[in-house]
Amino acid sequence: MSKINQHASEVLASGQQTLATEAQALLDLKQRLDDKFVQAVSFLLACRGRVIVCGLGKTGHIARKVAATLASTGTPAMFMHAAEALHGDLGMLTQQDMLLALSHSGSGEELLTVVAAAHRLNVPVIALTGNPQSDLAQASTVHLDVSVSNEACPLNLAPTASTTAALAMGDALAVACLNARGFTPEDFARSHPGGALGRRLLTRVRDLMRQGTAVPKVAPSAKITDALDEMSRKGMGMTAIVNDQGIAVGIFTDGDLRRLLESTGDIRGLTVQSGMSHNPQHIGPDVLAVDAASTMDERKISQILVADNAGKLIGALHMHDLMTAKVI
Repeated sequence: MSKINQHASEVLASGQQTLATEAQALLDLKQRLDDKFVQAVSFLLACRGRVIVCGLGKTGHIARKVAATLASTGTPAMFMHAAEALHGDLGMLTQQDMLLALSHSGSGEELLTVVAAAHRLNVPVIALTGNPQSDLAQASTVHLDVSVSNEACPLNLAPTASTTAALAMGDALAVACLNARGFTPEDFARSHPGGALGRRLLTRVRDLMRQGTAVPKVAPSAKITDALDEMSRKGMGMTAIVNDQGIAVGIFTDGDLRRLLESTGDIRGLTVQSGMSHNPQHIGPDVLAVDAASTMDERKISQILVADNAGKLIGALHMHDLMTAKVI
């Protein structure tokens, strides 16, 4: 640690130089973007199958990330390792697909063999290379030049700026396709159901609500003591008051109980109808859970009834249910 402290300025300068080199590589890449990029996006949008993204070595890692980005933004894609392709994985590629090949040198034998197979299937090939004169560039349907002046590595050997440029170009292709398809946050959420956005945009009240015997409910003629027993058993801090048609005509909460005690004192002989809140708030089962949370927050309530279009009680939702599901 002391040795690092002695050379802190050199370490900082090294980091800054690396970032500056890679930033300049991206600025240069931006200036070179031309009609070939538009052609590449057109092929991606026209693909009826999947985009098979292929690479090897460090560029292979970039190719895997590009495939993941395409897939999550509306362009079906998968990664194929160039070496594994020659031992069976080439079966991933069909006539409905297209090939997106990444190679800094553009001369890897494995990748060229994959490209040859793509030609036999009459599959379009988009190549991202750092050498427009390479065999891969010449064999591609569309070539995108991702060359860099220098690697960030001081030896100019380790793939650094070049892999950054390839990754950025992959992102540019994915985002251009996203925009062209009119991809929405809801579309993105469907590809990420386990993430926070997916939970917010895909989870409905019906997915979280308590239903059946888990919903606290009593008849309007029930004694207050019976209503309290129901509230205790179901643990929602309330009970719905339901008539013979299954319509929720009221709700009795902990707050209603406190107010009734203050005004009446002895509640043992009272029916729940005498202390319930009439015309209770309710929501539909297809409402987004995040919208239900907003409604409950606005109304300063911790639970809400769920009813169908006819007003029949079908469930109940508690703020804790939303928190458990990590919607809020």
